[in-house]
Amino acid sequence: MKRTAWPKRLVLLKSFILYEKGSDLMLRFLLVLCLSAANAVQADGVDSYKLGAGDFISISVYGEDDLSIDVRIGSSGSISYPLLGDVWVLGLTTKQLETKLVNGLKGPFLIDPSVTVSMLEYRPFYVNGEVKRPGSYAFHPGLTVDRAISIAGGFTERASKNKIFVERSSSSTTGSFDEQDKNSVSLKDTVMPGDVLTIEQSFF
Repeated sequence: MKRTAWPKRLVLLKSFILYEKGSDLMLRFLLVLCLSAANAVQADGVDSYKLGAGDFISISVYGEDDLSIDVRIGSSGSISYPLLGDVWVLGLTTKQLETKLVNGLKGPFLIDPSVTVSMLEYRPFYVNGEVKRPGSYAFHPGLTVDRAISIAGGFTERASKNKIFVERSSSSTTGSFDEQDKNSVSLKDTVMPGDVLTIEQSFF
């Protein structure tokens, strides 16, 4: 049986529809790929974050309510934990702290402890200098310099957008700053917990 040839306009329409479907699938694929990459970067940032003074963390031990606590890390860099006493946590990631607690509890106190450490609240960041509302603000992951300045009310009329500096303490120490910690940053750079942003005055 002889097949009826499609009219030229219908052939073009069919090709256009197939092209549009293909483009839509490709766009969806690229969107999923981008979101996966973003989530991977964010997860890596959370996993590599080092605890510091002012962070509020939750320690949960499965089946052991007496060993599950919420605690804020003090300036000493250690926390008081049941059975183990003072535990140094400054400069550790949450995963490293989990391992440290498991090693401390396993054997003398528990057979096979399951410990989970999670962040409840990050230590604040600070914005000083030529902003409308200088002070300390609650940190949230993904924060940029531009967003931090907006949270602080934005630039004053005298602010220099090219003279923005950040002081970042080393979590492996007591959290103090020195001159080598002060670096120039751009509006798109990332802000970390405990950072001190300073926006200097423009002379022109």
